[in-house]
Amino acid sequence: MNADSTPADAHVSVQTDSGPRLGTADSGIVVPPHAMIIQSLDKLVHSARAAAFHVMTSSGRVVAAIRESASTTKPGIWLPAAQQPATTQVLTGLPATTGTRELYITVPGGAAARVKVTAITPRGSYQPTGGSGISLLGHLTTGVSIPSLSGFPGSIKISANVPVTAVLELSGGPPGAPGAFIAGSTAITEQGVVAASPAGSAGMTQLVLSAPGPAASVRIVAAVPGSALTGQPGQVVHIAAKSATKVRIRLPKHDAKATLMAIVVTPLPGSGPVYAARLAVAGGSVLTVLPVISSPTTIDLPNVRQSLVSVLGS
Repeated sequence: MNADSTPADAHVSVQTDSGPRLGTADSGIVVPPHAMIIQSLDKLVHSARAAAFHVMTSSGRVVAAIRESASTTKPGIWLPAAQQPATTQVLTGLPATTGTRELYITVPGGAAARVKVTAITPRGSYQPTGGSGISLLGHLTTGVSIPSLSGFPGSIKISANVPVTAVLELSGGPPGAPGAFIAGSTAITEQGVVAASPAGSAGMTQLVLSAPGPAASVRIVAAVPGSALTGQPGQVVHIAAKSATKVRIRLPKHDAKATLMAIVVTPLPGSGPVYAARLAVAGGSVLTVLPVISSPTTIDLPNVRQSLVSVLGS
């Protein structure tokens, strides 16, 4: 989608388990001003077991999203945007339910990657079976099954010798989806907000909180539409160092008929870094996993260096 007043020239890089792919469907996509184009990529990835997509423009700006579905008649699922490639990433939101756990790792550079997976659970941090000694060639996207992560809520930490990015697929998801997906996230700064989450007859909401380093403490406040989120005592949750915990969010009895609620997660003074994700559950199945995004009231920008204004001291 192009929200600007000038055309945008978009290019989609496709990287699979057999290497990069290039076709007429993914290059030279001109998006007119204030317009949206829907592009099918099925022919490029129909034989791939794993794929990653990188959207960029040579002129103009676009917003891109990818939907995966078993059929065009089913809604499927919008794939989460992966984090920027890095040597360390934290993926939070593993549910306590059992099922498949497939880790998709992309190596965007040409150098081979050596990847280690660390599980962060209520039992502490450890390397799960199948999570060590993962070697991947450059310019490849690979799926790695780690069934030992099944049934344990928490997070996984990805460590590599070169920058990589990863997404975890687990059993569940909306109708027509291959599963539910967990993307990397950052620690909560000042406070994290979930604007809308299911409640009551619409489903159940759970929070997964992880402290990969020192122990952490947070305050959780939930409210239905029309109610204030500020000034409430909330629920204080403590997470031991290098561990995780799962919290079910319950509304007061007088709000029991509500089907939607907002949630604020605030790290307490002295808390270590805490990562959080919201799980939407219906019928015992995980529908979506969303990271709790930081919503700070103040953003500190770094000092300007090597500029004329900085040199002059203005």
